[in-house]
Amino acid sequence: MIVDSALYRKGTRVAVDTDIADLGAMRERCEPGDFVWVGLHEPDLQELARVANAFHLHPLAVEDAVNAHQRPKLERYEDMLFLTVKTLWYVDADDAVETGEINLFVGIDFVVSVRHGAGGALRQARVDLEAREAVLAHGPTAVVYAVCDQVVDAYEEVVDELIEDVDEVEMSVFSQQRTNDSARIYVLKRELAEVRRAVMPLREPVGRFANGTVRGIDVGAAAYFRDVGDHLSRTAETVDELDGLLSTAFDAHLARISVQQNEDMRKISAGAALVVVPTLIAGVYGMNFDHMPELHWTFGYVWALLLMVGSSVGLLWFFKRSGWL
Repeated sequence: MIVDSALYRKGTRVAVDTDIADLGAMRERCEPGDFVWVGLHEPDLQELARVANAFHLHPLAVEDAVNAHQRPKLERYEDMLFLTVKTLWYVDADDAVETGEINLFVGIDFVVSVRHGAGGALRQARVDLEAREAVLAHGPTAVVYAVCDQVVDAYEEVVDELIEDVDEVEMSVFSQQRTNDSARIYVLKRELAEVRRAVMPLREPVGRFANGTVRGIDVGAAAYFRDVGDHLSRTAETVDELDGLLSTAFDAHLARISVQQNEDMRKISAGAALVVVPTLIAGVYGMNFDHMPELHWTFGYVWALLLMVGSSVGLLWFFKRSGWL
């Protein structure tokens, strides 16, 4: 499950004549200032234990890396840092945000990255970093920066997709057609909550990296982490704005439902009146009193019908003019 491993010296990758899984031999070739970056994807406990023995990783951190259900955090174990970040990617077919996890073990002369989930592959991050010798010269700190930068860039891509979804919901809520948007609004709010759980806790470690207050992180790389922190803050602000827009859209949706129900009741009441008034007239003329006007009139039946039709037409005109129908 070792995806790749490499030895870096003075900002460049050093070719070694060992297998990528032979970590002991690779460490033996390290000179002062060199470091090794080992990348793993979803290893089991035994696989990670072999790597842990080679780099003397702390057992508690190893356990967290295997379980892969950690919140973003930064912890120190003696001379080693343990960083957990959440990866996010957007599945357009399902309008859903999927999550993964990357755990970084950062030592003086090594970085071990453990990735879980289908997203967040670090191959491109490694290639981009190897093309930037000045950045890679910062040692293990450069790997931490490259991983954080790629993860945060993915956050922004996910948020851009969610912005489109929220815009669609707003257009649907305020359209002239009757829509049922409450279910989608709820789903989107859950997706935003998933993004928030990844973004918000990561701000504190990145802020510490940017301030140069973390032992083991090169102070000279603070500017790079400030850039990551800026993107992270912008993403967090956008998530809060989208959540507020969805809450407003939901309130507007409920208000529209209430208005539509009132309109329906008015139409039902108007329709009932069109039936009740002729029924009233027919009821009066059906009481069969001897002394009733027009009772023995030749045109009494026609008169009653005309009165029913006339009253209905009058009510229909009134309701149309009032906007009830």
